[in-house]
Amino acid sequence: MDTKPSPFVPPAPKPRSSPPSALQMIRIVYRNPLELWGEPSYNEPWISVNGIGGPLLIVNDPGLIRHVLIDNARNYKMARVRQKILRPILRDGLLTAEGEVWKRSRKAMAPVFTPRHIAGFAQPMLKRSQAFVEKYENANGPVDVSRDMTLLTFDILAETLFSGEVAGEPGSFAHQVDRLFETMGRVDPLDLLGAPDWLPRITRLLGRNSLAFFRDIVARTMEMRRGKMEQGTDVPEDFLTLLMRAEGPEGLKRAEIEDNIITFIGAGHETTARALGWMLYCLSQAPWERERIEAEIDRVLATEPDPVKWTDAMPLTRAAFEEALRLYPPAPSINREAVEDDIYKDQKIPKGTQVLVMPWTVHRHRKLWPQPEAFMPERFHPENRDRIDRFQYLPFGAGPRVCIGASFAMQEAIIALAVLFSRFRFDALPETRPWPVQKLTTQPEGGIPMTVSRR
Repeated sequence: MDTKPSPFVPPAPKPRSSPPSALQMIRIVYRNPLELWGEPSYNEPWISVNGIGGPLLIVNDPGLIRHVLIDNARNYKMARVRQKILRPILRDGLLTAEGEVWKRSRKAMAPVFTPRHIAGFAQPMLKRSQAFVEKYENANGPVDVSRDMTLLTFDILAETLFSGEVAGEPGSFAHQVDRLFETMGRVDPLDLLGAPDWLPRITRLLGRNSLAFFRDIVARTMEMRRGKMEQGTDVPEDFLTLLMRAEGPEGLKRAEIEDNIITFIGAGHETTARALGWMLYCLSQAPWERERIEAEIDRVLATEPDPVKWTDAMPLTRAAFEEALRLYPPAPSINREAVEDDIYKDQKIPKGTQVLVMPWTVHRHRKLWPQPEAFMPERFHPENRDRIDRFQYLPFGAGPRVCIGASFAMQEAIIALAVLFSRFRFDALPETRPWPVQKLTTQPEGGIPMTVSRR
């Protein structure tokens, strides 16, 4: 008799049964775009509609996704609405830069994210994770693991890419991240309506202080490092030093360096943090999965001291993290715009079409995944990986603009999880039911309150 429990189905918006009116759509997109999508988005390979801003193509088919992001990527630039959200925050950082500016930045950063360099980050990642979890030894009452994971990944980012030399205090940082995403991380209704840029956007007005906070952190961080470099003091050969040495006529402009630093400080840790929080919650509701992962971590830590090897040695842990990334993709939408007319099979894509690749719907598509709403880490067990098309699973994007830090994030997550689960168990409260909301990343509205106990 099969006694395997039914898989846990975590909270998510139900597909809409009817399309919203134009006014409803603006309200939903501002409040939570994840609640916009209807039944066709979870069943059809693609949907062509006339949106508020013109032709819109919503893409779920792996072949068409490959066409847009790889095979004919030159014909697709960053979409206008996406840039209107991100450029005021990141300016010419790697996520928003285009053309030659993007190429310069990507080339300058590539050496930091080679396999050799990423392996060199393993020990600092372990050190920061071990120091962070000490706070749980005397935990008294529930903690918000969503906020805690933001603090942990910020600690790791500061230690690995900036050698611990980031100006500012982590607690203030976490608060300002939340504030920035709550305000400037939303789609402004005026941008949806195509209003002229000179009209003030309430989202940007509300986020000015938080953005100034981050810009100040960057300026002070660079000034500290520049002072050491000018004095001839030994400086760490880290991400910060590499970028600052890339400044020059053939390299990066100073403003581009600042933009890339704020991109990595403001967003480089956020995606991993969100996935860690969602995974802790899902495992608390699937204790049979958690027990297997705890046993795997205990076994590996007892026999393998080198954290570089943990990602390969912990396939169950990695699978659960990847399943959390599937259910709650940190970047739930990839937005492009057709530069010239294009065609894929029988689908015409006119110039100017807004092309929306939605990892949120692709990852929950009923033609691509069995029981797509359920938390089922076995999808990513080694024996099942070959069944997953490269372009039906997009937690880090794809194509030339695939996330440069994907391997960094995976190693960071596995090391952090190994430390967390080797010592503690995280349980949701009866009232804990986080609701996913899209504010740049897929965030849990109200946090994820959990109890922490010693294993």
